[in-house]
Amino acid sequence: MLRTMFSVRPIVDQGEGFAAAGTAMPADPETLLDAFSQAVVRVVQSVAPAVVGLQVVRPVATPQRVAEVPGAGSGFLITPDGYLLTNSHVVHRARRIVVSLADGTELPGTLVGEDPATDLALVRVQASGLPVAELGDSDRLQVGQLVIAIGNPLGLQASVVTGVVSALGRSLRGPDGRLIENVIQTDAPLNPGNSGGPLVDTRGKVVGVNTAIVAGAQGLSFAVPANTAEWVVGQLLREGRVRRAWLGIVGELRAVPGRFVPERGEPRAAGIVVLQVVAGSPAERAGLRPGDVIVSLDGVPVRSPTDLQRALSRAAIGSVVTLGIVRQGKLLALQAELAAEPARER
Repeated sequence: MLRTMFSVRPIVDQGEGFAAAGTAMPADPETLLDAFSQAVVRVVQSVAPAVVGLQVVRPVATPQRVAEVPGAGSGFLITPDGYLLTNSHVVHRARRIVVSLADGTELPGTLVGEDPATDLALVRVQASGLPVAELGDSDRLQVGQLVIAIGNPLGLQASVVTGVVSALGRSLRGPDGRLIENVIQTDAPLNPGNSGGPLVDTRGKVVGVNTAIVAGAQGLSFAVPANTAEWVVGQLLREGRVRRAWLGIVGELRAVPGRFVPERGEPRAAGIVVLQVVAGSPAERAGLRPGDVIVSLDGVPVRSPTDLQRALSRAAIGSVVTLGIVRQGKLLALQAELAAEPARER
């Protein structure tokens, strides 16, 4: 592992005890390990005071009564006056939230807002002068880069694990079924309770929010990028939720002749056949009908429901988009003015 994380210039042998001019003697393994350890120690000392534990109680209806079910997770403070980030699935529908600070202080938490589509939530405690973890630029991450996760797995406060970025740009289904894009994959060994904790680089900057592991697998952990989290926080602070553009259809994948798909040369390609048009939606106002097949949005091919979702997530509410559709063997263009997606219950 160390050989992949450190680059040591090769030395040309010019006799016992000598190295080529302009080259450095290689550090011994113990020195490299000590440097690695010190880097982790510095990050933990800087970030761990801002990491919190969350204990939640949520109501669950049973045939006999409404029971209270406990839950737990992690989070981290992002402002000195008590705003903290965690996962939506940690605090969703919580009747009570108790936040445990690093010094052992327990404070009641209030849900400011959540975004199930990215599995992020913003919680606040009434306090001031709190330590914070600074959000970094997740777009600068590289595969193979060392990362550190801090959280409360299985209730074990401020546990630290290390790993590397295994892949970038992954897609992951969120709790509401929507695709979370550009997810960070790491091999950091996370466990239940790590959800909502920070993923940190060696400079002590938060590059991701740990959100999921693959059950039964080893070394497959995922984090929502810090840049996504920063955008979501802004939305939640302003409106208490994230507003996204909406078209208003139910559809599924359908093969179509390649001649209908822009910039595609295959004999057969794919689009989204419209199964249902929601009443009063932008799709209905644009004239979409069941049976239409959407093959492009603003000239960009739409080859799957994921492609359509990705395009809509980047579009501004109120903007007008051009839908390329196939109807009764003919390629048509429809104009749709996008609206805000209605709030979802889950």
